[in-house]
Amino acid sequence: MMSMQIAVIGLGSMGLGMAQSILRAGHKTHGYDLNPTQVAAFQDIGGADGTLDQVADTLDAVVVVVLNAAQTEDILFGPQGIAASLTSGAVVVACATVAPEFARKMEAKCAALGLLYLDAPISGGAKKAADGALSIMAAGTADAFKAANPILDATADSVFRLGDAAGAGSAMKAVNQLLAGVHIAAMAEALTFGMTQGVSPQTFVDVISKCAGTSWMLENRAPHIVDGDYTPHSSVNIWPKDLGIVLDVAKSAGFGAPLTAAAMQQFLAAAGSGLGAEDDAAVAKVYARNAGLVLPEGV
Repeated sequence: MMSMQIAVIGLGSMGLGMAQSILRAGHKTHGYDLNPTQVAAFQDIGGADGTLDQVADTLDAVVVVVLNAAQTEDILFGPQGIAASLTSGAVVVACATVAPEFARKMEAKCAALGLLYLDAPISGGAKKAADGALSIMAAGTADAFKAANPILDATADSVFRLGDAAGAGSAMKAVNQLLAGVHIAAMAEALTFGMTQGVSPQTFVDVISKCAGTSWMLENRAPHIVDGDYTPHSSVNIWPKDLGIVLDVAKSAGFGAPLTAAAMQQFLAAAGSGLGAEDDAAVAKVYARNAGLVLPEGV
C-alpha cells in the first residue's frame, strides 16, 4: 500500500485516536488542533510537523474531526479555509455529526474545486478510535471511497457504504444519535429510579448489564456514575447539538420524535445547570437533584 500524506484536523478524544491509527498504518500524518498541547503530543509520537498552510498543497487527504457543521465549514471554506489550497483529486473525509443537507452542500462546494468529499460520520468512542476499530457510516462517490480507502482501513473495523452521494452517511448518523442520546438519558433515569428503591448504582450495573434492559451506552456510561468520574469522554454539550439535528431532520420529514424531545430536555437541563462540559453521564445529576438523591463521589 502506498503511503499517503494526510492531515487530521481536530485532535480531541476521537480525532487523536484516528490520527494515531492513521500514523500506525504507515502514512505521513499531520495533526492540527486549537490546543497546541494536543499537537505537540501527537508530534512526540511521530506526527509530522509543518503548519497547515505550509503542507496543504502536498496533502492527499484531510480528515476533519471537529464538533459541528460550523467548524467543518470554517476549516474548509472559512477565511483561512484549507479547501482552496488542496490539489485537485484530494479527498476530504468529514466526520462531524451534521445535517444531511449540510453534507450535500459541502460535497458540492468541494466538487467545484476538483476535490472529493466523503460524508463519513463515526461511532465507537475514544478507545475504538485509538484502536482503529471505529464504525464509519460513509457516503460519497466511488472516487471518494477509493481515495479514502486507506484512511477507512486504518481507522475502522466496520465501514458502511450507504450511498454514492453525501447525505446518506449523515442521515444514518442522525438515526444512531437518536438512539444513543435516548439510551444515555434512559440509563440515567433507570439508575436513579433504582436508587429510590434501594438499588445501588453498582448493583444496577452488575445486574442490568446482564439483563435484557442493557445497552452499549448503559454499559459504557453507567460505570462513570458509579465511579463518580465525569471526565468528559463525550460531553453533555454534544447532545443538544446532535439531538437538535435529529429533531430538525424529523421536523422537515413531518415526523414526530417524542422520545428524542424528552431526552433533549434532560440534556438541556444538565447544560443549564452548569454540567455542559462534564461527561454526558452527568445527565444523571439532573434526576438525582430532582429526587433528592446523592450520587457516588469520585476519590
